Amino acid sequence: MSFEIPDGLTDLLQDFTVAVLKERPPDLVKFAAEYFNKLNDKKSDDQNERSRGVRFAESEPMQTDESDDEPMIEPPPRQFARRKSVSAERYDPEADEEEGDQKIVHPKSDEQRKRLSEAVKPIFLFRSLEPEQMHCVLDAMFEKKVTPGEHVIDQGDDGDNFYVIDSGTYDIFVDNKQVGKYDSSGSFGELALMYNMPRAATIVATSEGSIWAMDRLTFRRIVLKNAYEKRKVYESLLENVPMLKTLEPYERMNIADALFSKTYEDNSVIIKQGDSADCMYFIEDGEARVTVKNMKEPDSDEMEVMRCKKGMYFGELALLTHKPRAATVYAVGKTRLAVLDVQAFERLLGPCMDIMKRSIDSYEEQLVSVFGSKAAISDLR
Repeated sequence: MSFEIPDGLTDLLQDFTVAVLKERPPDLVKFAAEYFNKLNDKKSDDQNERSRGVRFAESEPMQTDESDDEPMIEPPPRQFARRKSVSAERYDPEADEEEGDQKIVHPKSDEQRKRLSEAVKPIFLFRSLEPEQMHCVLDAMFEKKVTPGEHVIDQGDDGDNFYVIDSGTYDIFVDNKQVGKYDSSGSFGELALMYNMPRAATIVATSEGSIWAMDRLTFRRIVLKNAYEKRKVYESLLENVPMLKTLEPYERMNIADALFSKTYEDNSVIIKQGDSADCMYFIEDGEARVTVKNMKEPDSDEMEVMRCKKGMYFGELALLTHKPRAATVYAVGKTRLAVLDVQAFERLLGPCMDIMKRSIDSYEEQLVSVFGSKAAISDLR
């Protein structure tokens, strides 16, 4: 299996990246939804106009709030010649499995490793990595000192490294116009490496500073291979969930991509009765026990109502009903769970809502068998 880049994806992602750098939206997901909806509406309008044979005069240039007399801030000229184009590597995760890992290690002092560990903590791309994979990330990165006026990357160049900022300030330029800045934190350069697209912006250091870099091939091997292996594991898990058998393969794939893993030790509380709900769980490995208690009698004992084993799921009822958790769930032994947050739940599990709502009745029947009547169940909430 190889990753093929569809025609037009590179230009689409580059235009979107430029829009993000210009607007700096506080809610990236909402901005992306609005951006692509507008793009789709514009495409539909263009197609409708062409189908009617109507041609409009060229529209007036869009007015901006900026004064025409206001000087435009441009990046300082780069000190070195433009880097020559390199051929884009085609990364095949399956072939990489056969060849084995070729780990790259850049030696670091304890002080450097501590600084790097802090710098990569907020990086979204690394959040789903296992501890061993994060260890490989830290090993593969190397430190680079920068001086004021130095171009770290230039718009239009081919990508060679992914960068994480350790210290210093940096200006962001798109089409020679400043659109933002970094101050002692942040990361950049990943899109050019993931999609073999030119750099979407120019980053210029405005102070002395330090950045951490990872080469293209190592970045793609760690990030893309992790995504590939994660998808395989979760697709296999989801194929055995009866509720999801009605979904198309691509729909299960989207759910697999949205999942992330959490591990709980024996007898750890996974969810607690009465708490608000923000996610649901699929059991990857291990077991969980579900208990309920009379919330009007705090001193009453919890009663176990069921056990969940590998391939089963729980936590969806509170998301469906928008009510607090109706039960407490404990890990039995070391238990590994695949977690789906509420936003992904609402976006991806629409076709399964009716099936899950039917499980509410089944759950209440289980409680009736334990407590004797539906009237008693109301005391649990």
